[in-house]
Amino acid sequence: QVQLVESGGGSVQAGGSLNLSCAASGFGYTYYSVAWFRQAPGKEREGVASIYTADNFSNYAASVKGRFTISQDTYKHMMYLQMNSLKPEDTAIYYCAAYSYKASFFPRSAAIPYWGQGTQVTVSS
Repeated sequence: QVQLVESGGGSVQAGGSLNLSCAASGFGYTYYSVAWFRQAPGKEREGVASIYTADNFSNYAASVKGRFTISQDTYKHMMYLQMNSLKPEDTAIYYCAAYSYKASFFPRSAAIPYWGQGTQVTVSS
């Protein structure tokens, strides 16, 4: 049974940093993609960053490129999202998601089989 467990959310002031973690377990695949999505109140869920575990191929939304960095610890099955220079518009629930293929795009939320429970990130001005 696949499990994704996020941690590391919280509240910061604009310009601050947070590091989110996602613990992955139960995959039947050797390699897979892990992505961070976020959903702000009244908005659709959107992809933020993704990484393919075989080769660290990563993908970022334009709104976070240069500020957020996704990484992984292969041996610990952990994925991280380092978020710097945070802005109020980054406020959202952040979800860890996983799927079995490498992609240079963010799949539709409905097409992703595995999700974590989400962690709240609040950035105040």
